[in-house]
Amino acid sequence: MFFKRHTSVLACLICSTVLSSPLVAMADTTSDKKTSGVAAKHRPVKEKQKEKTASNVPSMLGATSPTDAVEDEKVEVHGHTHDLGDGDTGRAFGGGLMTPTDAPKSVSAVTRDYIAKQNPAMNPMQLIALLPGANVSDTDPLGMTGGNMSVRGLTDSQMGFTLEGFPINDIGNFAIYPQEIVDAENLKTVRLAQGSADLDSPHISASGGVVDMYMIDPKKKMGGHVDMTYGSYNATRGFARFDTGYIGNTNMRAYFSYSQGRQDHWRGPGYENKKHGEMKIVNDWGDGNRVSLAVVGNNLQNNAYPSINMASWEKFGIGVDNQTNGANAVGTTSASGDKPAVSNTVYNRYYSNTSAGSNYYKLRSNPFTNIYASMPSTFKLTDHLTLTETPYFWYGYGNGGGGYYQDLSKMSYAGAPNNQMQGYLNGVPNSGSNVLYNPSLTQTYRPGATTKLTWTAGPNRLMVGYWFEYSKQRQTAPYSAISPDGSPMNTWGDSDNVVLQNGETAQYRNTLTQTQVHTPFIGDSLSLLHNTLTIDAGLKYSIVKRDGTNYLPLATRYVSTNYYQALPTAAVRYKIDKHNQVFVSVSTNYRMPQNYSLYDSGSYSKAGYSTKASPGQQPEISISEEAGWRYQGDLISSSITYFHYNFTNRLFTQTSVNEAGQYWTTNINGGGEHSDGVDAEIGTRPIYHLRPYVSFEYLHAVTDSNLPVSGRNLAGATVSDYVRTKGKIAPQAPGYQVGFGIDYDDGPRFFGFDLKYVAKQYSTFMNDEHIPDYVRMNIHMGYRLPKMGIFKSPTIRLNLQNISNQRYLGWINSPQVMAHRNTGIFGQSVGGNAPTYRIASPFAAIATMSSDF
Repeated sequence: MFFKRHTSVLACLICSTVLSSPLVAMADTTSDKKTSGVAAKHRPVKEKQKEKTASNVPSMLGATSPTDAVEDEKVEVHGHTHDLGDGDTGRAFGGGLMTPTDAPKSVSAVTRDYIAKQNPAMNPMQLIALLPGANVSDTDPLGMTGGNMSVRGLTDSQMGFTLEGFPINDIGNFAIYPQEIVDAENLKTVRLAQGSADLDSPHISASGGVVDMYMIDPKKKMGGHVDMTYGSYNATRGFARFDTGYIGNTNMRAYFSYSQGRQDHWRGPGYENKKHGEMKIVNDWGDGNRVSLAVVGNNLQNNAYPSINMASWEKFGIGVDNQTNGANAVGTTSASGDKPAVSNTVYNRYYSNTSAGSNYYKLRSNPFTNIYASMPSTFKLTDHLTLTETPYFWYGYGNGGGGYYQDLSKMSYAGAPNNQMQGYLNGVPNSGSNVLYNPSLTQTYRPGATTKLTWTAGPNRLMVGYWFEYSKQRQTAPYSAISPDGSPMNTWGDSDNVVLQNGETAQYRNTLTQTQVHTPFIGDSLSLLHNTLTIDAGLKYSIVKRDGTNYLPLATRYVSTNYYQALPTAAVRYKIDKHNQVFVSVSTNYRMPQNYSLYDSGSYSKAGYSTKASPGQQPEISISEEAGWRYQGDLISSSITYFHYNFTNRLFTQTSVNEAGQYWTTNINGGGEHSDGVDAEIGTRPIYHLRPYVSFEYLHAVTDSNLPVSGRNLAGATVSDYVRTKGKIAPQAPGYQVGFGIDYDDGPRFFGFDLKYVAKQYSTFMNDEHIPDYVRMNIHMGYRLPKMGIFKSPTIRLNLQNISNQRYLGWINSPQVMAHRNTGIFGQSVGGNAPTYRIASPFAAIATMSSDF
């Protein structure tokens, strides 16, 4: 009802997008100047200062493609001619933690001035941790095991992520794997829009904001960049990039890069090994025509860190290592009554063919290979009509490993006698319990394209576009053999599998999901009063069809869902004077149910599968409203934004128990939620070589509905009820966050310090368990040496992360309705379920030598 009441109001209002700041491009352009004679030959785009027109005034209509903002990035770069190496200009606001923008909504970004001084192995999520509202956590110093984030209380799976204009969230569960995306050396900017997706954003999972990542352009002169890194936990990494410069007498230029890194686990056994390659080709010609091609390849071999509950954290802390007998750590207990299971917080270093063997670290591998390709291009068809096209292709193959202790003569198979069947390994029928390798294997093919036409006439700009995508995702979970030392016979899990007596491969899940996305969008922007007043209005209509096939026995074989969602947006921006502006925006966003909600999976019993399908879920809808003010001067830049959200049909996973005492999980719509808050940030250009930056967020996120639960009562019987979650603070929504950074850079020497404070976060909707607040501090320092031969900017730097070595829980991995027993609205006493968490990374020292050449 809430959404229907407001749709008519929103449909006549406006829509939003943020153009890249001119300062963002500073790092790419200031060092690329040719001599005047050569530059005249290779000048594909006009670089003279232009008066802004409706065609280049930032709006909410959309600038997701990296070719959208080329013209604006080339304006205002003149006068900043020095390059300190690796794209660092020494001029960006807040040391590269803030960029000017005219967007009519909240937007923050980091640029090369900040990125170039950090640990070069950091992933994009780690790089934006200081921005307003960004609650970021990692589990290792180099970011190779990924990470998580929430913004304004919305997790990364509720946000959209793009690289070079194409979506990189998992198309099935919308997770983001930041360690796979892009090398920091090739990142030009990471832009966070805290409140809403753009009109042209290619997402079906962004009920919150978006993160857009853009790669640097190839240099105009031949050269490149190299760096070598060594640090704590035997961390090593090397990176090299070669820039071709202009190729022959053409306007084409390219770069090719490769990196490889490795580190040991900082707690428990295991390691990460990452190989990563990237290329980008750009061709500019005429007045505003541009074709680019970006390709990213990634191969990662690593071991996972376990998620833990609070009881395990309090008992074992960061873990007990070196268990020599292959058994579980002393103090490990199973769940009993209201007490959750207590287990070691690291996996076992040594193997035994017992139930403890399923926690052997070599069975917890996470191999994955990805290939991303995107070709964002802009063609100026006439003086008034521009075509922007972003075709892309996304391929992924890999798994999340797991161990399983199982009697092969009693493999789960629905419909067989006792729902069990004999399993065979290498044609031999084994009996008795053995440890098996049981990874979740995923293969994804994901082509798509976003096309849009922009027509400009005087103060008016009209944009019409279409996003299409057709993906196939095959997901299985076969059981396979392990070698005598406990390692998998095949880490990928796609051979040496357990075959049942009926000839089928034993599977924990076995599905194929095909998703078709059709999203037309239209928007209009009107620029009045000499571009001081901008009014935007837009609408996109998302049509998503999902066809699922479940190959498990007795499961519903075919399931099809269709979603139709109108998403109006609106914004107004008014420039009070040269430095001050205000804006108001409202937008409608949504997130589809995750694909695994379509399927039964897991082990089978009389009660059915342990994970139950819920294909009737509705999309999660959010309506976001923002009002803000910005001051953008020559020395100081600042902004403050008030925001309000209303959510309906919040999506989450629930654990339940049936009459036989068997636990199962399913996905449900969890009612409504609303939130209010304030984001603010301020940064300066150099003041006596110092550039400070401060960010702040206040957030009050509240659950609006009482949630259903089922569990055991005190007598041990299964009961269901609703618990009083209405009015409680939402999980994963810290009330306060503060970020602070300061950068000193006098040319040869540089030094920086940053700090992030995050208030306590509830891990249950009943607010009966939480993780405490924490402060994390980092330092970077370095020295730029004189030119040495072909090395133009040799630099030595040291990055110290988590300098206080604080040990804390950094992320709530699985929020629950309640952690402890509660009495429901109808008087039932219902037991809780333990949330799980991830432990944040420790102190680490990372030294790097680098240079352009």
